[in-house]
Amino acid sequence: MSRTDAPLVPTDEGLNHQIIDTFAAVLQADRSWTEKVCLSIGAKDGSVQIGFGLGKYINRNVMDAYAGVSRGVEQWTVRTSRQLAPNPDIYSVGEIHYEIVEPLKTIRVRLEESSEQPIAFDVTMDCSMIPPFLENHEFRRQLGGYRTDNDLVRYHQVGEPTGWIMLEGQRIEITADNWYCSRDHSWGLRYGVGFEPTDIMPGIDASQFPMNFLWSPMRLVKPDGSAYSIHHFYMKVPIPGVPKTFYGGIEYADGTREAFADLEPELSYDPVNRRLQGGKLHFTRQDGGVRTLCIEVISDTGFQLGAGLYFGFDGHYHGEWRGVEHRDGEYFADCSLLENAKRLHQIRDCIVKVTDGDAVGYANYQTVVNGEWPELGLSAEDSFV
Repeated sequence: MSRTDAPLVPTDEGLNHQIIDTFAAVLQADRSWTEKVCLSIGAKDGSVQIGFGLGKYINRNVMDAYAGVSRGVEQWTVRTSRQLAPNPDIYSVGEIHYEIVEPLKTIRVRLEESSEQPIAFDVTMDCSMIPPFLENHEFRRQLGGYRTDNDLVRYHQVGEPTGWIMLEGQRIEITADNWYCSRDHSWGLRYGVGFEPTDIMPGIDASQFPMNFLWSPMRLVKPDGSAYSIHHFYMKVPIPGVPKTFYGGIEYADGTREAFADLEPELSYDPVNRRLQGGKLHFTRQDGGVRTLCIEVISDTGFQLGAGLYFGFDGHYHGEWRGVEHRDGEYFADCSLLENAKRLHQIRDCIVKVTDGDAVGYANYQTVVNGEWPELGLSAEDSFV
């Protein structure tokens, strides 16, 4: 018996096939299959930051994207969505565009002017100095069950941006000396995609258990001008049967990586909205020694990823079918207010200055500290995701 394969797309011209089908299809039919790219581009003085993400959901026939600007406690966001077919290899959704200039080295992102918000940008990210690094494969089953909630491959990369932003009619130049950037690219099964089916046991609900989550790719520069990166993923869920997850290390320009054995964070948070306030990261090296990084929060600027549909936003989710074409967005005058923080969730690209001995760098730092953490001065009553 024969079958009909998925249509040919331009990617099929290359010699890269790994399943017995075209690149218009993936190996499994799970509706949560996602391929996603995210970028953070920020001024080192903490004045302005860009948030950008684009997702491709083959089994949902959807491509969606968000692009926004954070300035202090203010935030402007544009979201777009379109039907994926018949153009799965075009990485544009409305006025939001993602371009691979040189694979694994140079990426360009653009937001055209629109009627949604008074923002636009055009930024090229040069990552040729330090290669991308794969993170540990992320796999989690639902708590109390067997269904796979997360099964992801992800890599991250740091670099130097150039370009411009238009914000409320003002043009802001982006230069490599005064700005940082980082990106990540993931694919696989992901939680929080679309609406949960109503006839199965619910998947991950981060609001139902305490969690301390930290993630950041950092670019640091030594006094001699040489650059390296430090990345870490940390998640502690203090309930029986859930081990702490940690991996991280020093990543060098020649592609080698020096892994850390453990991390003891010493960070503080605003007890009202749970924004990161800074602190130290104590990494244990493989030889048992400790390497301590100082983390300084530069300003209130930090793109709130909830507006990009992380953990959902106003009842909408990643990969949700919004019609053949859809766009929306909003402006927040103060993301730090508790009512807005709850609507946008905790997770954001906080701009931090990092000190590692005589090396100094900048990064976006993502945190979620949910539930009760008495040692951090955070109570269960004041908790939200």
